Formats: sequence, C-alpha cells, structure tokens
Amino acid sequence: MEKLLLIGIDTRSMLNSALKLDYEIYSSSYFSTLDTPKIKNQKIILNEIEDESCGSFEDQFNSKHLLEISEEYLDEVDYIIPISGVSPSDFSKEHQKKILGTVNVKAIENKYRFYEKIKDKFLTPMTFHVDMDEALEINENHEDIQFILKPLQGSGGYDINLLNNDSDIQFNDGEYMLQEYVRGINVSSSLLSSKTDAKTIINTRLLCENDFGIDDSFIYIGNILPLTCESIMEDVNDVDDINKQMNETSEKLAHKFNLVGSNGVDYILNENGLYVIEINPRIQGTFECVEKSLDINMLDAHIRACNGEIIDIPKPKYYAYKKIIYSPTRMKYEKIDLDNIYDLPHIGSITEKSEPLLTIIDKDVNFEKLYEKVELASEKVNDEAKKHQLDE
Repeated sequence: MEKLLLIGIDTRSMLNSALKLDYEIYSSSYFSTLDTPKIKNQKIILNEIEDESCGSFEDQFNSKHLLEISEEYLDEVDYIIPISGVSPSDFSKEHQKKILGTVNVKAIENKYRFYEKIKDKFLTPMTFHVDMDEALEINENHEDIQFILKPLQGSGGYDINLLNNDSDIQFNDGEYMLQEYVRGINVSSSLLSSKTDAKTIINTRLLCENDFGIDDSFIYIGNILPLTCESIMEDVNDVDDINKQMNETSEKLAHKFNLVGSNGVDYILNENGLYVIEINPRIQGTFECVEKSLDINMLDAHIRACNGEIIDIPKPKYYAYKKIIYSPTRMKYEKIDLDNIYDLPHIGSITEKSEPLLTIIDKDVNFEKLYEKVELASEKVNDEAKKHQLDE
C-alpha cells in the first residue's frame, strides 16, 4: 500500500477524508485537537495538557520545526500533501518530487511578485514593496488613498494593519508591502487543476473578523458557500454574473501559474469590479464546507487532479457555513454540548484570549436556517468560554 503524508498546522479534516482512501496515512501537525483521528504514524507539536496553557499560536508555530519532526516520514512516504502552514518551497528538492499539488509557488507566495505578474491583465489594488522610509513617503504622497501594510508572505490575515496615519506604520521581522485598501466583499474560488485543465468547483463568501464588527482586523474567520444572492450577505446585482466572472478569472490564473490539484483564489468585490488579491496554492480552509455542500471527498478530488483527472463536479446540495471561534477570554475548556463543533481543545487545557478555540461547521438546504444555527452555536460557545474564564 502506498504511503501518504499530510503535513500542516491542523490535519484533522484531511485525515478524516484520507482514511477513506486506499493509502497508509501519516500525519504531522502543530495542533492535535480532541477530535483529531489517532493513527499509528502521527507527529504532533502542541501537546495539550490539563491546567496548562496552549500558548500563542503566532509566537510558537514554526514551519521549520514541523519539517524537523517529520524528517523520517519525509523519507519513508511515497507522497506528501502540504496543508496550510508549510510551503512546498520549504522542502528539499528530493522531497518536492513527492508532493501532490502545486510545487512551484515562489511567484505566488511572494505577494509582490504575484502582483507584478498580474497587474497588467487583472484588476488589482495599487501595491508597493517597501521599507519603513518608503512606506512613510508613499503614505504621505497619497493622502486620498488608505493603505494596508501586509507581510510579503503569510496567510490567514495575520499581521495585516490598516494605516490611518504615519504613526500606525510598524514593521516586525520580515519584508512588507504597502497595498491600497480596497473596501468591498471578500469572496473566494475553490478550483481543481490538472497540468492541462482547470475547473472551478465552487465560489464562497469569505469571512474575516471585521465582517463581525471587529474593526481593522483581517484575520480569517470562515466562509459560507455556495455563493448566492443570500449567502453573499450584501445588496449586489446579478450574483450569477459574479460567479461567472470568478470562474473565468480563477481558471485563467490557474493556467497562468500552472496550478495543480485543489487551489483557491481570493478576491474583493466592489462597484469597480473583482479585485484579485491572492492565490492560495494548496487545499483551502473551505475543505469541509465543499465536502458537505457537494457530497464529495475533496482529498480524493485533489489527488485525482494531481494525476490528471478532474472529477465531474456535482451541483451544490446544501449551503455550508464554517466559523472559527477565537476565545473571548483566557479560559479552561470543558465539554460543550453541541453537535456542530470541531477542532476541539483537550478537556481541561487552557486557551488564551484571542487564540483559536474551536470551529463551527454546519450545513442546511435553507440559508437562513443554517446561518441561525451557526450563530446560535457561536453565542453558546462564547458564553461557555466566559463561564470558564480564568484570572487574566
């Protein structure tokens, strides 16, 4: 039996799909949630212990550490699927040959190089690769434009800052770019690509913290799909035409950047049109929602596309909604009686304030009922977190 390694921040959802396929499965992850399947060949960085803090993900996670603990697996397995948190560029050339997915990602993950390659053919925000002095000068010379400062490489909406004045400009380690802040609706395409073909699976309403009233925060919080006049949750004209534009643009980008397997394209939609923001050259956070909506095994679809076969894509059977809950307080986790929560902390472990606590995922044929179910679950989780609050 061929051996397949899943490696990334959290492999839970992919493991559930992988275990239905004919492979010997290996897994390396940062998180090991209470509901992560336990398998023979498994490496985990964060060991959640009762009465001990899980700490800060941003401070503790390092993709190099993930590769180091996986070294024996990398040599042993036949195939590797990198998930969010580790890039194909991080692997040795020998191990890159085993990757199922897009391998040449340097011009995609470097967001300024990506912008340079697409700016003349697609609608994009004004973007500059900057140091501190350049950022100050550009900000001063464009008083009519609001900018965001974002890392040249990164994902999940972390470390992105909206600039209101000069004093807001702060650089941490790494390279940055200054980008025109485009106000609008966050949307995304999920697509499958082979070496010769590309097909959009489904489009989604992408959600970040500022969609829920947390101003100036761009941290990814979830998604709703498929994209319809209801799920877009804004007053827009002709969602069918928007879907068509997204499909065509995503497929053009897939061919331009030689995408393989399951990949995603993020956009901002406003009255000017569809702005291309970035490509996620890997299986996306929409993974489980796509499976629930279309009733397919997304990991199987990804592997087939990597091997040259794009599956017949069924029409959506359900709306699906994913919402990540970030803890409203420092709290000790106790069991919550809900059947639509995932990525659960281990009982008794401590989650710090604003760290990811768990994920709500649900489906329904009726969008309003689905939205209500997820929001009610969200309220209950937040209430339970506050009940088990620890002194801060």
